[in-house]
Amino acid sequence: MRRTRLFGEYGWIVGLGLWTVSAALAADITGTVTVKQRLTRPSVTASVSMYERGPAVELGKDPEADPLAAERSRVVIYVESAPKGAVVTETGKPTQPATMLQTNRRFEPDIVVIPAGASVAFPNGDPIFHNVFSLSKAKSFDLGNFPKGESRTVLFPVPGIVYVNCRLHPNMAGTVVVTPNRWYARPGKDGQYSLHDLPPGTYTIVAWHKAAGMIRKTVQVVEGGNVVQDFLVPIDSPTAAAHDMKNMKAGAQ
Repeated sequence: MRRTRLFGEYGWIVGLGLWTVSAALAADITGTVTVKQRLTRPSVTASVSMYERGPAVELGKDPEADPLAAERSRVVIYVESAPKGAVVTETGKPTQPATMLQTNRRFEPDIVVIPAGASVAFPNGDPIFHNVFSLSKAKSFDLGNFPKGESRTVLFPVPGIVYVNCRLHPNMAGTVVVTPNRWYARPGKDGQYSLHDLPPGTYTIVAWHKAAGMIRKTVQVVEGGNVVQDFLVPIDSPTAAAHDMKNMKAGAQ
């Protein structure tokens, strides 16, 4: 009995030592996301009477006064690929479902970020029915009609971008970004982001925006040194060029 106890204590000490060494070698990736133009279209919807009978629910509006700050906060930064042998998941911690509330005929928030294997709850806060569904490759589902006060929960076992809609209200659109691992971040309105405690190695970092798509960067994390990686969203791409051409034509009219 004493021998087993000593072995258990020794194993705990060794484990703590390895964790301390690993933490000492870990580094952070930080940076700034820059957005120079508005990318998200405003929500447009027909009158309530075309959708349903019953209580009128006014369409909610975005409170953000600075459109570029709003665009920066809609970017998701995550590690797409990690070095072989890197511990990419956290164990021993209970995972509570994230929440995408249906309220004012919108999804709130309209972007949710979770690691693969986590869940999202879809509660209905409106006095009308909603029907949440997705046809995305990473996860397809149909939750059926359910009223105010009820909720449905969906498990997302694989990484990917999952677009969510409501069959009863075509204007409603949300996105669940399912990342491959625990390293992900949402920039603040100032565009600053941080990814913490990455072991040394080569990583592929993704900046995702619904309108701009994915921008990938390769970074090298070395022992004891933090990394700065900035993103310009969108990069000089056909999407950005088309947007600029559209603005030029509009200005010429």
